Amino acid sequence: MENLNVVEDVNRAWENIKENIKTSAKESLGLHELKRHKPWFDKECVGFLDQKKQAKMQRIQDPSRNNVDNLCNVRRDASRHFRNKKKAYLKTKIEELETNSKINNVRDLYRGINDFKKGQQSRTIIVKDEKGDLVADYHSIMARCRNYFSQLLNVHGVNNVRQAEIHTAEPLVPEPSAYEVELAI
Repeated sequence: MENLNVVEDVNRAWENIKENIKTSAKESLGLHELKRHKPWFDKECVGFLDQKKQAKMQRIQDPSRNNVDNLCNVRRDASRHFRNKKKAYLKTKIEELETNSKINNVRDLYRGINDFKKGQQSRTIIVKDEKGDLVADYHSIMARCRNYFSQLLNVHGVNNVRQAEIHTAEPLVPEPSAYEVELAI
């Protein structure tokens, strides 16, 4: 029981530290809003995504036939909902293009057409390796990160490690010299 209280106190202290770090980061840095790449993805879609996550967790915890069927049904419903939302969004965008074409709003018409023509833009990830060369291959990037963090976190072979300083309650004032003692008297 004594160890249990210590663990609870440590967990409570850790939670306090974690909350303090989060609040100070939020105050100093602010919240970072993620870009919305899919304008049709709304709160209802988030609800379907949460249902899918819960069904998956239930299936992982208890892989019974009932939970497997439930996960399949939730996935099917979520996919159907996402597909219908995207289809409705694209339909309204096409209707906007048609109305821009009919009222001779050429600028907005071509902006909308260019959005459709662009499609999905892939993102290129490039890092520098140890030699300074650029690396774009996924496996090379992962190897570079693995090497970097192993060098950073595993400090093997470092002989010049300073000993930890021990702080005492004694003052750090040096002993007075004989001359200073004579002056004090």
